Amino acid sequence: MSSRLFTRFSTTSAQPRIDKIPDSGFCLSVFLVISQTGNKDKVLLGKPNVNAPWEHIGALDKDRMINNSNRWMLPSSHLIFGESPWDAAKRVSDEQLGIRNIELQGPFVFSEVWGPKNHWDIEFIFQGERNDVPQHDAWKELKFLDTTKLRREDFARSHEDILEHIGMWRDTR
Repeated sequence: MSSRLFTRFSTTSAQPRIDKIPDSGFCLSVFLVISQTGNKDKVLLGKPNVNAPWEHIGALDKDRMINNSNRWMLPSSHLIFGESPWDAAKRVSDEQLGIRNIELQGPFVFSEVWGPKNHWDIEFIFQGERNDVPQHDAWKELKFLDTTKLRREDFARSHEDILEHIGMWRDTR
């Protein structure tokens, strides 16, 4: 038997198990990158409506929403405990955009570690296309934006990193 404690989170494994998370934590999140049909540089981004139920539809508390309400973000959410990434993508599409049965590719999976305590983010990115912009109460503004013209500071919550992971944005300044 190995003396290493591998990161297998289980309550039933016969191997040594980990039954708590690291102090710095980690997040499992899903992101929808919806491009305008025929124009991959234009991506659906929104400025959140702070009066929408973001704690329920996106796992974001009121203060965080207020701080990010004037910058662009992707439709996204943490996964609900036990939810698959695919089910989370369908939930975000429905709850944040009002779109059912959108065709998506993915997930494309990325991991980031940040901060002095090495917090982990595991990101499941799904891509799709559509012609029109849906209207939904979760957003005060929602539209296709040309990502080649956006600066890092235009984005909320480091969502430019998500676009950068899949080759759809880079900081040219």
